[in-house]
Amino acid sequence: MANALLLMSGVLAVATATGAEVDQAVLDRGKEVSALCIACHMESGSGSSIEGFEYRPRLTGMNPDYMIHQIQSFRDGTRVNASMKPFADLLTDEQMHDVSHYYASLPAVKADDFEVIVSDDVLAHGKKLIYKGDWDRYIPACVACHGVDAYGIGVSFPNINGQNPAYLKKAINDWKEEIRSNDPLELMSRVAKRLTEKDIEAVAAYLASQPAVKED
Repeated sequence: MANALLLMSGVLAVATATGAEVDQAVLDRGKEVSALCIACHMESGSGSSIEGFEYRPRLTGMNPDYMIHQIQSFRDGTRVNASMKPFADLLTDEQMHDVSHYYASLPAVKADDFEVIVSDDVLAHGKKLIYKGDWDRYIPACVACHGVDAYGIGVSFPNINGQNPAYLKKAINDWKEEIRSNDPLELMSRVAKRLTEKDIEAVAAYLASQPAVKED
C-alpha cells in the first residue's frame, strides 16, 4: 500500500551510484540541467580526451556532494577554470544539487577515446606512490585519503580511478601552482608541491588505467 501511494504521488526514491537515495524528480531535473554539460563531458558523463576537450573529467560515479562543492568552488574562485566559471555562475543551488545527483546516478564509465600508453616502469612507479607513497619525500600514499584502492571517501576525497590522464595531470598541477585551493587543510596542495613531473605522469597514468568503479 505504501509503495502504491508513493508511485501515485510521483515520489520514487532512486539509489545513485554512491548509495545516496534521491527522488526521481531530482534526477529528471538534473538530466535537464545536464544539457549544459554534454558538449564537454559527453552525454554519458564519461569526460573526454579529444584535443581541445582533454581536461574534461568523468562525472559519473562521483560523490554528489563532492560535485556540488566543485561547482561552488568554480563560482567562488577557490578553483579557477575559465570554461567552468560561466556555467557555475549560471546554475542555481537547486540546479547544482540536481545535476550532481543525476550524474552520480549514472553508471561510472571511462571515456572511450583515450588510451594509457606508457611503460611498465611508469605504471609501477605510479602504483607505488598510490599505495605506499614516498615517505623519504613526505609524500603519503594516495589511498591514505582517497580510500581503498583510491575509489573515494565522502565529499573531500573523490574516486580518482578511470579518469582522463590529461585531466588528472592538470588537476595535480593546479594544486601545485595554487590555481586550486578548495582542499581541506591544504592537504592536496602540500602533497602536489612535493611531486615531480615524473611522479605526476606516473600517478595519472596508473589511475587512468584502472576501472572507474571497484570490481567485485
